[in-house]
Amino acid sequence: MYRVIPSPSRDVLRVHRRRQAPEYASSPLFSSHHPGGRATHCEKRREIELGGDREMEQRNDVGILAIDIYFPPTCVQQEALEAHDGASKGKYTIGLGQDCMAYCSEVEDVISMSLTVVASLLKKYNIDLKLIGRLEVGSETVIDKSKSIKTWLMQIFEESGNTDIEGVDSSNACYGGTAALLNCVNWVESKSWDGRYGLVVCTDSAVYAEGPARPTGGAAAIAMLIGPNAPISFESKYRASHMAHVYDFYKPDLASEYPVVDGKLSQTCYLMALDSCYRQYCAKYEKLVGEQFSLSDAEYCVFHSPYNKLVQKSFARLYFNDFMRNCSSVDNDAKEKLQPFANLTSEESYQSRDLEKASQQVAKHLYDIKVQPSTLLPKQIGNMYTASLYAALASVVYHKYDSLDGQRILMFSYGSGLTSTMFSLRLHGGQHPFSLMNIASVLDVTTKLESRHVTSPEKFIETLKLMEHRYGAKDFETSKDTSLLPLGTFYLTKVDSMYRRFYDKKAPEGKIKGCNGIANGH
Repeated sequence: MYRVIPSPSRDVLRVHRRRQAPEYASSPLFSSHHPGGRATHCEKRREIELGGDREMEQRNDVGILAIDIYFPPTCVQQEALEAHDGASKGKYTIGLGQDCMAYCSEVEDVISMSLTVVASLLKKYNIDLKLIGRLEVGSETVIDKSKSIKTWLMQIFEESGNTDIEGVDSSNACYGGTAALLNCVNWVESKSWDGRYGLVVCTDSAVYAEGPARPTGGAAAIAMLIGPNAPISFESKYRASHMAHVYDFYKPDLASEYPVVDGKLSQTCYLMALDSCYRQYCAKYEKLVGEQFSLSDAEYCVFHSPYNKLVQKSFARLYFNDFMRNCSSVDNDAKEKLQPFANLTSEESYQSRDLEKASQQVAKHLYDIKVQPSTLLPKQIGNMYTASLYAALASVVYHKYDSLDGQRILMFSYGSGLTSTMFSLRLHGGQHPFSLMNIASVLDVTTKLESRHVTSPEKFIETLKLMEHRYGAKDFETSKDTSLLPLGTFYLTKVDSMYRRFYDKKAPEGKIKGCNGIANGH
């Protein structure tokens, strides 16, 4: 289509080709009505409609606009599991630092949890389904070796006519959620961004064979909405990764969902990756800012949490790093207690119980301030694999939302095998609905935790045995028992003879149920 526009300075006519504005050009992200939006977004919208050729202006404060979490209503107390397993008192609660462990019943899995948390976030934040332009999933729980979890989630968007959504699943142990998140953030910051939201889902069910690792399980799904002008924004220039080839935790037996774990090696690899990422993060910060970075420059530190005791060791390890770098934030008393370990080699330091004890002791006062607020959900739910780090972040926001404006959170993500990244976030109050206050309200952590059903260790083990039998199986129906599930929760009803999975959505009596999909979507 062409239009003729008279020139104010000449009698000649110029022909301009009118560009068709994309359907989502009226997205809140292009409008000053977007929470935290700026007038330049509205100007850019007019420019697109008039056929302007200038690139979209720099996006500011790209990051997390909204968060929601779902975890199963079934859980087992670690203290009861200790007694059942014949473990010494405190082995799981003090030795591992865990309080409770969530697990999926026979009607729930990573797909049902993902469907539940995505539908919940979109509803609670009133997001137009057509405004999702990228959907990334992080998970290491294998349901299908070919079909991604993301394709299951497309059922939510297909009815709106939105099938133009980029992204698939990312998988590498517990790191897949971070890979998915960075993909979405990079997309919004790139020239490829089309003005719509990104959506990240981290979902896993962590289960272990009978033995010492079994108490370190857990299950949950987290959804995060990504865009500019976010209350939780990325400091993208300060990011450091450490990747290597090791066999600390892996799943080579495709007939079983249980991993092969070298516990001692895995802990050493975690701390080694932490050291490497922290050194590189500090170097990048110092190069760009011109000042030394230390733990005093971050108000909170959030770690991937296989179990809480490792989180305690990790923060102490960072404090020891600051001591070795001669940071002024390490007080004289701490320096005196850590000095005997100054000449240890890296390998010796990873194996030194005396160093571990001394560093935790001198860092304890800072741990209580900078780390403790992040431990609520990981201690109550357990290891959520890809969701663990972001459940810890959600814990901080839930606890401290009214005092986080302008503060920095240092994040460490680890996945065995190994992959790891350290990055940082800046927090701002935001504007409703994308505000820290509203994120905390939507998370509603206390209510969700208090409404759970505590089962006996015997019931937990019985469920695991049933799931072992059904793993990779076909042609069966579940009990369809939804008595413990909240309204709006998706659940598995059956797997047919072609391995296709069917799900329904719990609805009030007399209401039509929601999604009832199978593998080919028909």
